[in-house]
Amino acid sequence: MKTDIILAGVGGQGILSIATVLGIAALDENLYLKQAEVHGMSQRGGDVQSNLRISDSPIASDLIKLGGADLIVSLEPMEGLRYLPFLKKNGWLITNSVPFINIVNYPSEEILSSELKKVENSVVFDMDQLAKEAGSPKASNMILLGAASPFIELSADSMRDGIKELFLKKGEKIAELNIKAFELGRKKSEEILKEKK
Repeated sequence: MKTDIILAGVGGQGILSIATVLGIAALDENLYLKQAEVHGMSQRGGDVQSNLRISDSPIASDLIKLGGADLIVSLEPMEGLRYLPFLKKNGWLITNSVPFINIVNYPSEEILSSELKKVENSVVFDMDQLAKEAGSPKASNMILLGAASPFIELSADSMRDGIKELFLKKGEKIAELNIKAFELGRKKSEEILKEKK
């Protein structure tokens, strides 16, 4: 078992929280884990990218080579598209459809939508809206994790436990809200996969 994931987004969206939950879940299942340096996190709105490698055997490098990622998991569509050269031919792009417009020459929604439609193996939807339905606009990162979870060789229970461990320090209510967001994202992803079959 080996899963290579590129996590992408912009500073402040909670990409590091996703990496933390997956790390907790992987260690809980006695798997090996390597995570590369995350860029841009000191700048809110700056690009954030992390390589996360999970395996049942030792991992030599923490970096994912071009064409080597099983998944690109992104909270921002343009950031997801930016890392497509790293995706395997049969890999999957899981991304929020809602842009975080942080640059002057950000592509139009039409161009963005057209580029996303070219990616055959993709799960793309409005994660911000689903986070609001879960009870918090800030929970879109857990919606994204839920949407990516069917593609990650970790049990959903381990991921739920990771969410609980990460958010419990903020209170039981916050932990439960984030678990609910995870479940909604997972359900939506499974619905999209059924439609694609």
